[in-house]
Amino acid sequence: MYSRITGTGGFLPEKVLTNHDLEQMVETSDAWIRERTGIEKRHVAGEGETTCDLAEAASRRALAAAGVDVAEIDLIIVATTTADKIFPSTACLLQKRLGIHGPAAFDVQAVCSGFVYALTVADKFIRTGSAKKALVVGAETLSRITDWSDRSTCVLFGDGAGAVVLEASDEPGILSTHLHADGKYDELLHVPTGVSQNYDAVRQGRAFMEMQGNDVFRFAVRTLGKIVDETLAANDMKKGDIDWLVPHQANIRIIAATAKKLNMPMERVVVTVNEHGNTSAASVPLALDVAVRDGRIQRGDTLLLEAFGGGFTWGSVLLKY
Repeated sequence: MYSRITGTGGFLPEKVLTNHDLEQMVETSDAWIRERTGIEKRHVAGEGETTCDLAEAASRRALAAAGVDVAEIDLIIVATTTADKIFPSTACLLQKRLGIHGPAAFDVQAVCSGFVYALTVADKFIRTGSAKKALVVGAETLSRITDWSDRSTCVLFGDGAGAVVLEASDEPGILSTHLHADGKYDELLHVPTGVSQNYDAVRQGRAFMEMQGNDVFRFAVRTLGKIVDETLAANDMKKGDIDWLVPHQANIRIIAATAKKLNMPMERVVVTVNEHGNTSAASVPLALDVAVRDGRIQRGDTLLLEAFGGGFTWGSVLLKY
């Protein structure tokens, strides 16, 4: 038994914040942001627009693409760092929106690696026969935990959602998954407040992301290079066997470094970071959806999905589309 992606969907909020807009908010420039990150704009959730709203829109598009009725879904996993509520999970809220009753629904929190983690979990459910059709979503409203006066972080992040329908199949789909984490580096990229720690800061509206950018960059490049080797070795593949790299859309320089590790031209790398910035758990499924819908990714192509995020967490999925 294998699991195979049968439909993809993506959604970005209507509101757009360009680099020129940020020039009016903090001391930065469009040229600097483009050169250092590759980002041109980011989408920001509107007043009252929630993570679940974005997840629902992406999910419905994925279901339509797969030709699957909501009643057929028997597992929902939402990867998010910015849940609508502390509880219930955003997956349960999404389940309610879709009118699904009964199947397991839960969130996965691995920050930018969240979708890779969630896809891995769904794959295990299907391979063991515990589910047949899963809805796997990455959705974020990072604007709610962004300090818009901090020029080191506010230029990087945006909101969005991406989703896939994963179905049981006799034909190979997901070939292997590889997950890692090292909490030793937690303070290099984190929100230093929460329900049971520094809660006064939360109540005062100071629960924002903090990042030591240079350290995160170096660690990300190093670990993503290693996971490329790990993934290829596990499948007895060569670098040239990969048709498309679908990376986490954090920074164009990190993406380019991973492509170099694969000896892959940038024409074979799906890049959307310029359009929406770092959308954390949403970025991989958003990029996948774009490349599927514009025809670049075709059935039978071999894809390498990879991501790195706070925790630190990192992971990869190798699959036949």
